[in-house]
Amino acid sequence: MAARGLGRGLGLLVRGLCGRPGRAGRAGRAARGLSASPAAAQPGSYEARSALAAREPAAFWGPLARDALVWDAPYHTVWDCDFGSGRIGWFLGGRLNVSVNCLDQHVQKSPESVALIWERDEPGTEVRITYRELLETTCRLANTLKRHGIRRGDRVAIYMPVSPLAVAAMLACARIGAVHTVVFAGFSAESLAGRINDAKCKVVITFNQGLRGGRVVELKKIVDEAVKHCPTVQHVLVAHRTDNKVHMGHLDIPLEQEMAKEDPVCAPESMGSEDMLFLLYTSGSTGTPKGLVHTQAGYLLYAALTHKLVFDYRPGDVFGCVADIGWITGHSYVVYGPLCNGATSVLFESTPVYPDAGRYWEMVQRLKINQFYGAPTAVRLLLKYGDSWVKKYDRSSLRTLGSVGEPINFEAWEWLHKVVGDGRCTLVDTWWQTETGGICIAPRPSEEGAEILPGMAMRPFFGIVPVLMDEKGKVVEGGNISGALCLSQAWPGMARTIYGDHQRFMEAYFKPYPGHYFTGDGAYRTEDGYYQITGRMDDVINISGHRLGTAEIEDAMANHPAVPETAVIGYPHDIKGEGAFAFIVLKDNTGDTDAVVKELKSAVATKIAKYAVPDQILVVKRLPKTRSGKVMRRLLRKIITGRTQDLGDITTLEDPSVITEILSAYQKYKDKQKR
Repeated sequence: MAARGLGRGLGLLVRGLCGRPGRAGRAGRAARGLSASPAAAQPGSYEARSALAAREPAAFWGPLARDALVWDAPYHTVWDCDFGSGRIGWFLGGRLNVSVNCLDQHVQKSPESVALIWERDEPGTEVRITYRELLETTCRLANTLKRHGIRRGDRVAIYMPVSPLAVAAMLACARIGAVHTVVFAGFSAESLAGRINDAKCKVVITFNQGLRGGRVVELKKIVDEAVKHCPTVQHVLVAHRTDNKVHMGHLDIPLEQEMAKEDPVCAPESMGSEDMLFLLYTSGSTGTPKGLVHTQAGYLLYAALTHKLVFDYRPGDVFGCVADIGWITGHSYVVYGPLCNGATSVLFESTPVYPDAGRYWEMVQRLKINQFYGAPTAVRLLLKYGDSWVKKYDRSSLRTLGSVGEPINFEAWEWLHKVVGDGRCTLVDTWWQTETGGICIAPRPSEEGAEILPGMAMRPFFGIVPVLMDEKGKVVEGGNISGALCLSQAWPGMARTIYGDHQRFMEAYFKPYPGHYFTGDGAYRTEDGYYQITGRMDDVINISGHRLGTAEIEDAMANHPAVPETAVIGYPHDIKGEGAFAFIVLKDNTGDTDAVVKELKSAVATKIAKYAVPDQILVVKRLPKTRSGKVMRRLLRKIITGRTQDLGDITTLEDPSVITEILSAYQKYKDKQKR
């Protein structure tokens, strides 16, 4: 089938998909005649498209998917979804290959156009990779995987920093129908092993070492430690980022040498729309990370469409998303969305302050970046260095700025808009999650020139139907209200299940508010119907854009012999947005408290990652518990944030005097910090 760009599908959308009976054709039930609807009078308007996507998902998504993606076989049903049972299916019966959509179709049209610009750790040493080169690398890597026993449906762990080879590894898995799980290359050996074992990965792909911020990261050593505890791993493919030699054991295979022997052509597997594309682990409010399953067609369409419309991507643009590929942002807006659209995507290996605080903006000038997408944490950090680092560089190529990972505060939004964007760039504060696959609420798309309010995600994307729920589980209507943010309708990009545990998927997302997907976030809706995200409602904290269950940190500390009890909460942090604050109870005979605190921090770094280490650890005699033994974390949160005048209902507290006890310990702790 001839390759078709996303532009044509969008063109159809803009010209109005509504009012043409049978337009969904082979792709499912026909769109009912909608011409009598007021919205249908202006079929190209944002309001009309939103209304159509909400009212007639098949009429909206069906023709768009048919014309936007390259199919091996057409789908017969656009969607079949039921939140009651957690059944989510899109473009059923259709067959395609994601790597063909991201590579082959562009190679046919423009093989020498640049797919990736690898912004390596050392500034000024960027490497450009064309679509042809990326396809050849992907095919060689795919053939290498096949030669080492990887078949359709097998899981492959990728423990690599941002690099063209890491992107090729993802696409190579997609090409042969294997399932990749990318593990952030800052995770510890224990975290890596846990993910490998849960997914039962047969192969791990890594580098000998990584480079970040001028420092060497010993990736291979971490993998060596992890795979000691991973019985399913048959091979470790080791690529080389540095010239340094590392120990190579019986499982280890030098990747570049093996790839050089392989053919640069690999026939793509034809995959069903709902076959697994990748697993990505995210923190839950219980201790074990969840392996969220994303599938083929729906995810790819949603990533590509949001990339194009939220950021105003145009052919020839250089798209700069500085996220790591270990997170969903890197999957959707470094790899799959941009490459499906034939864009040039920047791979950022370094840090915002290496070698200095001008790194991002020097890169924008040198690479002529048009869209810049990053985290509020980095913005808050750079803001403290002042404006001169920004103004030193020419940022006139920038057209859109984006914020991701956590709500952005007003000061950071203003600085990004006025200083970085000179007040002329569109700034999109985007809300979404690993579970949603792509952006769900953002200021764009919208009507032409519509207002953008600082620090607010604002407008639901097409097919996203938000509702706010009160404490009794009832939908609250109108504006100027807050509640639990739920989504009442399925969309193509959403996760399908938790790998190996559909029951947990149901309990986490569909049981709290039956008939709705519960995001775990609270939100405020203005009188104008715009949405502002107010933060997590469960025991998950957001450290520098990384979601982390408080239970994970507690579990990591609970193994210490001197620590019978712990409670971790999130608290506001100037740079990170949220930090972790740990309350610990020590056994009576514990000697050196400072040594225990040091050991606990080391345990969290080893079991999870360095970013998870609590910023503050307070020793208390006991924790505030209900009569049934549940720790009342909201009271700890109020103590730390200075809101002790409003403790709320404490009638269930076993012994109210514990509050005074903890307040006194906290005051002594603060006094000690000041010295």
